[in-house]
Amino acid sequence: MRALIPLLMLAAPAAAQTTFALPQGCEGLVTIQKRSCSVTNLFTCAADPEGYQRRVDFDEQGMTYAGTIDAETQWIESWQPLAGVTETLAEGPVDPASLTGLLATGTDTFDFQTLSQPGGYVTIFRGQDRLTGETVVIDGVTLDRTEFAVSAYDEAGNELWRTWGNEYVQRDWRTFIAGTRTNRTPDEEWTSDNSPVEFIFPGEAGFLSSTPRHDCGAMLSMAPGLTDGGVLSPAAYPRN
Repeated sequence: MRALIPLLMLAAPAAAQTTFALPQGCEGLVTIQKRSCSVTNLFTCAADPEGYQRRVDFDEQGMTYAGTIDAETQWIESWQPLAGVTETLAEGPVDPASLTGLLATGTDTFDFQTLSQPGGYVTIFRGQDRLTGETVVIDGVTLDRTEFAVSAYDEAGNELWRTWGNEYVQRDWRTFIAGTRTNRTPDEEWTSDNSPVEFIFPGEAGFLSSTPRHDCGAMLSMAPGLTDGGVLSPAAYPRN
């Protein structure tokens, strides 16, 4: 895990390139072209623990997010390159996220903390995922629709932000995929739509692309990448 950020920095594409160069020892799974001018690449690396999955996101300007989840979709590490902030999962979560539990019972709650660097800030995340019972097919891929809600708090228990809406689960890949959501901070509220449009697999044109295709060039509503104190805002929510 400690090698994640430097590896991705080395692999980040130059402005003239349109393909994400995987770190050595890693294998691409799928490229997801999304709404709101974003593209996600999912991949695994042989050096990681079993079940770990990595992800990188790009917009028109370049890489916006890099992160790692485990087989239960716990947020092991999240990196916001534009903000220069990394969040890592703190040990001993009160209620660990569990994809296995969600798929078995239809509901999963979670309550855990992350540590942000620089600064050493602690953020507490509490929320819930629920399967709606709907399945949808997008570009030939079957997805389970979910409802979710999550709130972030500082160490004193003050709410920093909350976000809620609908996402998707892809069972075979053991991952969440963003959908539509509403975000609220003490100062503002806005909606965002990062729903998948295209799924591109190894050997297909556009696989490992770092160039988004949909809704680009439009003026999109964006929130700052950071709130006061260096805590990530809902704009930096890992399922974005």
